Parts: sequence; structure tokens; C-alpha cells
Amino acid sequence: MTRKLYYEDPHIAEFDAKVLDCREIDGYFEIILDKTAFFPEGGGNPADLGTIGEVNVLHTFDRGGEVIHRCDGKLAAGETVHGSIDWEKRFSNMQNHTAEHIVSGIVHRRRGYANVGFHMGVDGVIVDFDGFLDEAELSDIEREANEVIWRDVPVTQSFPSPEELQGLEYRSKLDLTENVRLVTIEGVDVCACCAPHVKRTGEIGVIKIFESIRRKNGVRLRMLAGSRAYEDYVKRSKAAADISALLSSPRDGVTQAVERLMRERDGLNFKLVGLRRQMLEEKLAALPDTEGNLVFFEPDLDMKELQNFAGSAAEKCAVAAVFSGDEESGYRYALASKRVDLRAVSKDMNAALQGRGGGRPELVSGSVMSEQRDIEEYWRNGI
Repeated sequence: MTRKLYYEDPHIAEFDAKVLDCREIDGYFEIILDKTAFFPEGGGNPADLGTIGEVNVLHTFDRGGEVIHRCDGKLAAGETVHGSIDWEKRFSNMQNHTAEHIVSGIVHRRRGYANVGFHMGVDGVIVDFDGFLDEAELSDIEREANEVIWRDVPVTQSFPSPEELQGLEYRSKLDLTENVRLVTIEGVDVCACCAPHVKRTGEIGVIKIFESIRRKNGVRLRMLAGSRAYEDYVKRSKAAADISALLSSPRDGVTQAVERLMRERDGLNFKLVGLRRQMLEEKLAALPDTEGNLVFFEPDLDMKELQNFAGSAAEKCAVAAVFSGDEESGYRYALASKRVDLRAVSKDMNAALQGRGGGRPELVSGSVMSEQRDIEEYWRNGI
């Protein structure tokens, strides 16, 4: 059985080991060492990557209690090799995983909620709780979590016996009875966990909760810690500075500047809607009455505007068909008539022009995925 150096010291980044086995499977080489610092994927924690000798470790996973290193090259059984994990990735995972324990421990102590889901991904650490937390409480939890970091308390691990476990209180998603590894954050949390963690909370640096989403009977949090939280802060700070420059506003006044722009935008949109309505009314007034149909293509009309325009145009013709959109995404439409039951008309048109929609006898609406020339040809040929 491979000796697991990541349990002896999570800060071991390089080591020497003997190759016990190397097998080619599906074009890759699965290597087993007599000892390793590579943590296998598990418990929501990503696998360690890096190199062993001259080959790259592409994935690390557990198979029957054995640590398997999936590599892009072959190593000879019996040879001694040097292993080197991607320390930047490992340390970031440690920072974020220990941060999750801190937050989950605080939530459990405050509200008794259980952590029912955990994943460390590209966009951050996702944590699901089986109870709801409002924004004010999350702000308090984030503050307390960072105070734990500032106190720089120790993070320790232990493997208590089954008898010892019976007298301990700890968090666990599974009902474990043997080979249980407990990670203890002094005065904050005790939790069953298989992953490497920092030795002291001060190594985390900072914890930031970015988002909370209510789901089912609980809440989902997205958070970041350590170097990844810092990198995210730099990115957000740069974006805020760019917006500040674009708005010619001090950074602490960006919110007010954006609100002002939104009010101006709403005012301009109101004027635009009025001008567009006036333009359409003038277009209709210039049209003579006809016993036939009228087809219009008008840019940037929403469905309500389409329906209003079609209803007004129906005063001058048998069927008014109004379309708005483009060739790529398709066209929204509204059909209106005071003389024809449009339900059958729209059904036939939808079948001919890859459309869908429906409505009342005098007004139907929907969308079609045909080009303008095909729509015009359909209406030229009559209905």
C-alpha cells in the first residue's frame, strides 16, 4: 500500500519514491509508487497534478485504497523517481478547502445546518447548505470566518479509533465507523475529511463569499479564498477602475454614476418608443385601404409593439402581418384581422415557414425561422 505523504505533511511538494507498478491502459500509463505526495481526487477536492521523473501526471485517483497516478509516459518498475506536484494548484486547493471548513463550521454552530454539497471548480468553491441564510447573516459569517484567519489558529488531523469516535462530536456527510480522518480547526470546527489542509488558518489569507442562491430547502454559496480570492479581487478592481474611467467618476461614485446613466437610458427609451409609434402611425396613415393583405418588416419591435401595430394596420386590409427580427435568429410576428379567423392562417404559415405560435381569432403571434424573401413570397402567393 502506498505511503500517503500528504497526510504526514500537506506541505510536501517534492519527494523521491520507488515505482511499484506501471501499466498501460487506454493509451495512458497508470503508475503506483511506494509513497506519494499526490492527493487523489475525492471529497470534492480536485486531484493533484505534476511530474514523476520525466513524465507528466495528468490525473490522480483512488482505486481500492491505492493511489493511481495516470501519466503520459512509462516508468520502469523498481526504479527510483523524483515526484513534484503542482504546488501552486495544491496550495490554492488547501486554502479553499480549509476555508470551506471554516464557513461550514460557523454555519453549523450558528444554525445547525449541514453541508450537503461541496465542489471546488474553476468559478470558485460551491457549498450547499440544507437551510436558508439571508444576506445580513452571510455578511456576519464571512466576517467571523476572516477573524478565524486573523487569529491564525492551528489546523490538525487525527485518526481516532472507532471507540474514540463514539465520544466525539464532528461533522460528516457519511456515516463512517473506521479509518476516519478528522480535521480540527481549533475552536471552530471538527469534520471528517480526506483532503490536505493548511497547517494554520493564517495561510488562507482571506475568505470572500460572492454569491448566494436559494435552492430547494436551502442555499448555495459561491466563495473563494487565498490566492484565488486575491486574483479575483485584482480582476474586479481593474474592472471597477475601467468603469470609473469610462464614466469620468471617482471609483466610490461609480454606483451613482451608473444609476444616472440608467435613468438617462430609460428616458431616451421612452422618447424612442414615442417616436417609433409616431413613425408607424404616419406610415399607416399614408397607406390606402385594400381588400388584400399587408406585410411589414419593422426593426427592433418587441411583441407588444408588433401586436399594436398589426392591430392598427388591420383596419386597412384583410390580414396585417408584421415581422421583426433578422435572418440569423429568426423573426417575431403578429397577425391581426377583423375579417378572417387567424388561427388556421397562423397554423398554415407556421408549417410553411418553420414557425410556432397562436392566439385568438383576431390576433395571433409567434416566431418563424425563415428568411425575409421566403416570408414575402409566402404572403405574395396568398393564404
